[in-house]
Amino acid sequence: MKKFSRHLGRWFAAWLLLGLPVSRAADVSSAPAFTPAQRRHWAFQPIARREPPIIRHEQWAKNPIDQFIVAELEKRKIEPSPLADKITLLRRVSLDLTGLPPTLEEVDAFLADRSSHAYERVVNRLLASPHYGERWSRHWLDLARYAESEGFKADETRPNAWRYRDYVIKSLNQDKPYDRFLREQIAGDELWPDDPDARVATGFNRHYPDESNARNLMQRRQDILNDITDTVGAVFTGLTYACARCHDHKFDPILQTDYYRLQAFFANASAADNLVLASPTEQKAHREKLAVWEEKTRVTRDEMNAIEEPHREAIIKDYVDKYPEEIQVALRKPVKERTPFECQMVAKAKQYIDPESYQYLAPTSAIVGRLKGDQKKRWEELNDELKNSADLHPGNLPIGTGITDLSATAPGTHLLRRGMFDAPRDEVEPGFLAILNPSPTKILPTVAADSTGRRAALAELLTDPQNPLTARVIVNRLWHYHFGRGLVGTPSDFGLKGERPTNLALLDWLANEFMRTGWSLKQLHRLIVTSSTYRQVSNHRPEVARVDPDDKLLWHFPRQRLEGEVVRDASLAVSGLLNTKMGGPGIFPELPPGLESRGGWKVSDDSSERNRRSVYVFVRRNTRYPLFEAFDMPDTHESCARRNVTTSPIQALTLLNSKLSLEWAQAFAGRVLQSAGADVDKQIDTAYRLAYSRHPDSREQTMAKKFFSEQRRVITERRAASEPLALPAVLPKAVNPDHAAALVDFCHALMNANEFVYRN
Repeated sequence: MKKFSRHLGRWFAAWLLLGLPVSRAADVSSAPAFTPAQRRHWAFQPIARREPPIIRHEQWAKNPIDQFIVAELEKRKIEPSPLADKITLLRRVSLDLTGLPPTLEEVDAFLADRSSHAYERVVNRLLASPHYGERWSRHWLDLARYAESEGFKADETRPNAWRYRDYVIKSLNQDKPYDRFLREQIAGDELWPDDPDARVATGFNRHYPDESNARNLMQRRQDILNDITDTVGAVFTGLTYACARCHDHKFDPILQTDYYRLQAFFANASAADNLVLASPTEQKAHREKLAVWEEKTRVTRDEMNAIEEPHREAIIKDYVDKYPEEIQVALRKPVKERTPFECQMVAKAKQYIDPESYQYLAPTSAIVGRLKGDQKKRWEELNDELKNSADLHPGNLPIGTGITDLSATAPGTHLLRRGMFDAPRDEVEPGFLAILNPSPTKILPTVAADSTGRRAALAELLTDPQNPLTARVIVNRLWHYHFGRGLVGTPSDFGLKGERPTNLALLDWLANEFMRTGWSLKQLHRLIVTSSTYRQVSNHRPEVARVDPDDKLLWHFPRQRLEGEVVRDASLAVSGLLNTKMGGPGIFPELPPGLESRGGWKVSDDSSERNRRSVYVFVRRNTRYPLFEAFDMPDTHESCARRNVTTSPIQALTLLNSKLSLEWAQAFAGRVLQSAGADVDKQIDTAYRLAYSRHPDSREQTMAKKFFSEQRRVITERRAASEPLALPAVLPKAVNPDHAAALVDFCHALMNANEFVYRN
């Protein structure tokens, strides 16, 4: 029986590779009727035009957001909270919009500005800061399941994935309209093929985990398509499409047909890991310089190739022979004779396949490992000769990674019985949700050559102002990141089992306003953070908490723990170590002992490079950076709409005991001494201002002095026991070393307090 099943699977595979139809096209009109509850569900209704309600607290309201919020509070006889003080508000909005605490100069300038528009000026300054894109890109990268490695067992590095991260930062800083931002990521190569940014933007759908050494290429392709379908459905429509992969959705009006209709938009897409990001003029100049190098080194390279060739053929044969016979047949066919599906299979066999000619290749490193004796010696001599001409080589052009269509004809997309790749049923055409638009989508030609135009059509569907999902989903995401909870508490599940909106009228007003102002994310931020709702104190009120224990109505600002990336960035900023250089390949900061050899990395030699912002830390799928993992960094194998927020001993122990956090404390103490000198009162005041942006009160001053007194005694005992002391990075001669060591401990404690790791 097993043998028969194996042959049957091969038969289906061969059937598909030949491009033959498996069954008739699926008829959406024959699908089960949707229930009245599904048809009435709020998320599928047109976005209504709402007028801000009339409220009693007119003076409290700064903009229409407050009117919608207060109207709900007044229904329950709840008073909004008073506004926060200036320092609390400055820290809140600075950490929120840029992920960095305000500098002493920024605090002083804000406190000195007595005008009624002082806060609005701060907001505009923060939104104009390049740090805004670095902060908010992290949220989007969570959604995009961004990583710089493949995942699975091998977890190979993707050397150019970082260009997508830089694209997101750049786009957010430019306030690129969200509809353009979305279109570029779905179909930038089809809509703007000559724009390098638009090509890199398609990396959104290249961030799937990929078992690159899998031999079952049909299953591998289907796994990738499933990942793309699930992610696009969740991120842009806020729906759990993945639940309809094997059958009609159990609760939401998403048919299994809908799942594969969405997937059909991507049926012809394939990884494009060699996107040349240079202009035609630059490419021409590069080719001319490369031709000079090639002519100069031709004799040397020909001899090297002669040595390599037998080994290359052996490696390739070993690699290709492991594929099923039907894949080997496709690989041997001339390009023009391959079916669209065979082109997909060949593209998946890319490890030793040249992306342009589809000729078999083998990496030089694998070949050199096979060389022995005189062959190896001669090859190394020739390689040394080649190095003598290195100054003539023009180097490599910048390379990006994304996706692209393989041709103008897509392979068929079929419903899969129980979601199994080798059990195709009816064929489907690209289309959106049947409950909103049951007809197949009309695909129009695009400016891109050899492309189906399918993804461009999907991009138009998603950004259509009549689409009831896209604008609602993104404004809810921004609300979620600002307040720690969206107006819809399940940001990627607007379905019947997701949470209902706490204020649908406000959600619709925001979605309409967002589209009316040109899909501007910065304008939406500005509206939210300048509202009185956002400016409230975070104080708890027990009598109100009995009515609304989860603060869903926002009767106070919800205190939020900072993400691990912000904790690290704030620590570097306060310690004076932060390197604000932007962009480029991922950085490799310090790792705990032993991790470097167990899935980690070689730490960057340059300490300044290691101290760049956390968004630039290399993201390896199978080994999350330990500090970020302790503070709930998501698994990058799938899209994350809402990070877990846990409180665990690991977090406190990491900040207290790691060598890295101690180094931050030493630098922080050195910065305090440079400013305050030997004056203890001034040291305490400076440390508080740097860590918390405020002066200590009298009780805190007294406690700090008591801490110094007790800690100096402990340090004296350590010194007597010949234990090493952690001293500040800068130690003025006038400062007693024992007191300086106590100051390091004091600074260490300040950076571990809740006031430092929470946004109040």
